[in-house]
Amino acid sequence: MSPPRAPTSSASDALTRLPEAAVARFRDCVHALSAPPSGRLALGVSGGADSMAMLALAARAFPGEVVAATVDHGLRQASAAEAALVARACAAIGVPHAVLKLDVLAPGNLHDAARQARYRALDAWAAAQQARAIATAHHADDQAETFLMRAVRGAGVAGLAGIRAARRGGSAALPVLRPLLDWRRAELRALAEAAGLGFVDDPSNDDSRFERARMRRLIAANPALDVAGLARAASHAAAAEAALGEATEWLWADRCLSSDAECCCVDLSGLPAELRRRLVRRAMAVVLRNEAPAMATVEPIMTAVRDQGSGTQAGVLARAEGEHWHFCKAPPRRSH
Repeated sequence: MSPPRAPTSSASDALTRLPEAAVARFRDCVHALSAPPSGRLALGVSGGADSMAMLALAARAFPGEVVAATVDHGLRQASAAEAALVARACAAIGVPHAVLKLDVLAPGNLHDAARQARYRALDAWAAAQQARAIATAHHADDQAETFLMRAVRGAGVAGLAGIRAARRGGSAALPVLRPLLDWRRAELRALAEAAGLGFVDDPSNDDSRFERARMRRLIAANPALDVAGLARAASHAAAAEAALGEATEWLWADRCLSSDAECCCVDLSGLPAELRRRLVRRAMAVVLRNEAPAMATVEPIMTAVRDQGSGTQAGVLARAEGEHWHFCKAPPRRSH
């Protein structure tokens, strides 16, 4: 791991060294993603150059309205020192800061589990701070890497949409904003250096064991893989996903023939495959009374109903009467 970049600015000039154009651009990006301010903006700050640039920009753009937190997963020996670096930087510029320590994660997909735990912790902390939203420092290079990672897995429109500029709903109490999605990694690093608050370089960024690090090297070695173009493609996919989501809701209002606490019936006649999948997913969510299951999980039940007239998936029983599909909770399995 490369050593942390020590602070090079005093508390009095750390923020004044930021270009005014960059501060105005950041302010506009935040306003474009959220309603007019009615509370604090909560920042998730890891200590990397990207998040330290966001910290400096936010503190300058919204003085007195910013709080920050660093999540310490305890997965690396240096994590406590990194959190301490962020705490010192926040103290220097007058931003309240908290360190959120997480329990040891269970074995399995460590990165995914860490991400979910991080967002749960940030959401609970930010809600207690009466924040209006949480901001993270994802940028265009992150988006390009995500787009390629998902493309090679054969992702659909929702997957190719990549990192959303704003994420609302679900289990989170607060919206999550990504105001830096149009910014490049290099320009954020330059801003972090200009602010002089110090930062660290995460060694996993160059660890070829991780898919994202391998994709980052691939992009760096192939100039034809234009980061801005890949990020725009993800943005177009996000717009298409949003349109398909709206179309699904319109269709649901017209095609849901009956719905109660236990079951629902949907008319799937004459619809293309993608919209049929989305209505099936919507019906499963109604029966399960939770968020819609992943799009890939509806394929087995659709195949079973098409081939056998009925099928069960994720606790939902579906059966077809022509093009009218009925969905109910699956009966409990008999124990032997």
